[in-house]
Amino acid sequence: MIRWGIIGCGDVCEVKSGPAFYKCKNAALVAVMRRDAEKAREYAVRHNVPKYYSNADDLIRDPEVDAVYIATPPESHAGLTIRALKAGKPVYVEKPMAMTYHECLSMIETAKTCRQKLFVAYYRRSLDYFLKIKEMIDSGLTGKIHVVKGEFFRPPLATDTDVSIHTWRIKKALSGGGYFYDMATHTLDILMFLAGKIIKANGITGNVGGLYEVEDTVGASFLFESGAIGSAVWSYVSSGVPERDRIEIIGEKGSIAFSTFSFSDIELRRGNRVETFNFPKPQHIQMDMIQTIVNELEGEGACPSTGETGALTNWVVEQICSK
Repeated sequence: MIRWGIIGCGDVCEVKSGPAFYKCKNAALVAVMRRDAEKAREYAVRHNVPKYYSNADDLIRDPEVDAVYIATPPESHAGLTIRALKAGKPVYVEKPMAMTYHECLSMIETAKTCRQKLFVAYYRRSLDYFLKIKEMIDSGLTGKIHVVKGEFFRPPLATDTDVSIHTWRIKKALSGGGYFYDMATHTLDILMFLAGKIIKANGITGNVGGLYEVEDTVGASFLFESGAIGSAVWSYVSSGVPERDRIEIIGEKGSIAFSTFSFSDIELRRGNRVETFNFPKPQHIQMDMIQTIVNELEGEGACPSTGETGALTNWVVEQICSK
């Protein structure tokens, strides 16, 4: 039984991740932490967690906590991860892994020095939807990949238009960047899982809408280790067009179209033939990933999202956003 503690039991822990720590096989959630003690207590009551804290180090030092999940804003990822690793506990940290690639390297080095495991919450690597796409690519249905294209457009959120209620996701000091850092990292990571390592990237970022301090529009191009060429554009202030979430991987024999977030039907095109595959969005979207972590900690199998893969995504983001 792996006994988990959560640092930062906020909204993401309510459905996406938190329940998985007590629903997965051979796992239990024994402690949670939030700076607001009353909110930590309320979460513990809702999820039947025996302990709650308002100080992260108290949870880290708890001898009944075997492993730590860090679900705070990126600003604190590196510091909390390093403290937990030094306390002799494996860590599962939210994405993006840290504020900078340099911080990621420090986290990886600490994990090696302390002989502890480090995992990153790029959980799409464990979902059946994306595993089906990988299976089709690996079996040769697309042939050698030539081109990868991505588009993501959505209008501003209600919290974007009122400075008094801006979330941490669009505050550079807490997030490192904007929604590109928070959301597009999922796309970049899953593309590397499917199409291979990105070895070169560049881009243009802009604050087109002027609603907050960080980028709201990004265009990027990248080169995969295989020689495939990729390009993508993201806009988080596009009110006048339909929302769009689409990726297309084009190979010598066919193409696969899918989405990062909407779980639209997967489309496999080979010549004039089109096949579609449907996978519903899971209720607890991180559960499959968390199960792979529990399994690895118990000596069975391996989690597909490590400190090394998470750090590479940070590196790609920095290349795209560098001035």
